[in-house]
Amino acid sequence: MIITWLGHSCFKIQTANAIVLIDPYEPGVGLKLPKVTPDFVLITHDHADHNYLQGVSGSPFVAKGPGEYEVRGVFAQGVAGFHDATQGTERGGITMYRLEADDLKLAHLGDLGQPKLTDEQFEQLNGVDILFIPVGGFYTIDAKAASDIITQLEPRIVIPMHYLVHGMDKKRFPIAGVDAFIKVMGVKSEPTDKLKIVKKDLPQEETQVVILKPDA
Repeated sequence: MIITWLGHSCFKIQTANAIVLIDPYEPGVGLKLPKVTPDFVLITHDHADHNYLQGVSGSPFVAKGPGEYEVRGVFAQGVAGFHDATQGTERGGITMYRLEADDLKLAHLGDLGQPKLTDEQFEQLNGVDILFIPVGGFYTIDAKAASDIITQLEPRIVIPMHYLVHGMDKKRFPIAGVDAFIKVMGVKSEPTDKLKIVKKDLPQEETQVVILKPDA
């Protein structure tokens, strides 16, 4: 499996049989979405920085909410969540996704705003190998809340997302960079272009934080 971060909350996941794209964003984000022709697109919620299907090539299958989906050997389960800490009263709901492919289990938490997972959400997301989690705050959980959820789920690899990078409009996205998350986690991590991973190479002792460079 090859995981590429396209910036913001958008990832391209290349499995043995499919290309999965999560949360394509509009040009207004300040980054340029690379051309991708996926087989499967997952949308966590209906905001333009997460649901820009106009920027996607081809005719992929699109998942947009809770439920179970399977495309070319990739299984996905949508898990309902909230975009804020008040059960959706401020920003509404989101869909988190648990994916299984190539003998690996992944979870993308979308624009999660809840500081803790509910028992039901925990049961649905528990046991994942790779976790994509927002860390920028303001619209989502911040670095501290992200670290608490990581402690809950105990994934083998964590990839932070939804934080400020060069090119994004600070006024439109008043979110933190990744440094606060790195500090809270107490790790040193050099950014890398892509993550190439197979089951046997997953870290076994401690959770590994992987910082990806945005391919945008």
